[in-house]
Amino acid sequence: MKIEIQLDSTCKEPKVIILTDRLGEEVNAIFRKLSDEGPKLLLGFTAEDAVPMDEDQIVRIYAQNGKVFCVTQQSVYTLRQRLYELEEQLDPSRFVRISNSEIVNLRKIRRFDLSLVGTICVSLANGESTYVSRRYVSKIKQILNL
Repeated sequence: MKIEIQLDSTCKEPKVIILTDRLGEEVNAIFRKLSDEGPKLLLGFTAEDAVPMDEDQIVRIYAQNGKVFCVTQQSVYTLRQRLYELEEQLDPSRFVRISNSEIVNLRKIRRFDLSLVGTICVSLANGESTYVSRRYVSKIKQILNL
């Protein structure tokens, strides 16, 4: 990707133009970042509190028994969004869906165990391990350039 800045004294407001031969995930990600009005607040709920959460805190998000949970280094919170909503809201360069019921923070992954045939074991920064479902293995391998 090339980035070019042009100074124009007649221009009163910054203008961004994206020149490309096709629309892809990279262009969509740039568009989302530039058009985003500000950070969307993600609230995690405990029995007593609603806690604002920073994306840096999140280790993994998973669905179980009809509820969505968010795991941080310190605690586990309940979320009120669905996984597909969170997948759209979270930064795709930092979060990846590894199964129909789980999203992980790429920056909180310690290692990938590729020794298992047909799946990948993911070791997370908080000591937990989880698995990439067969459906998402090719997507993860693409991210890892394997």
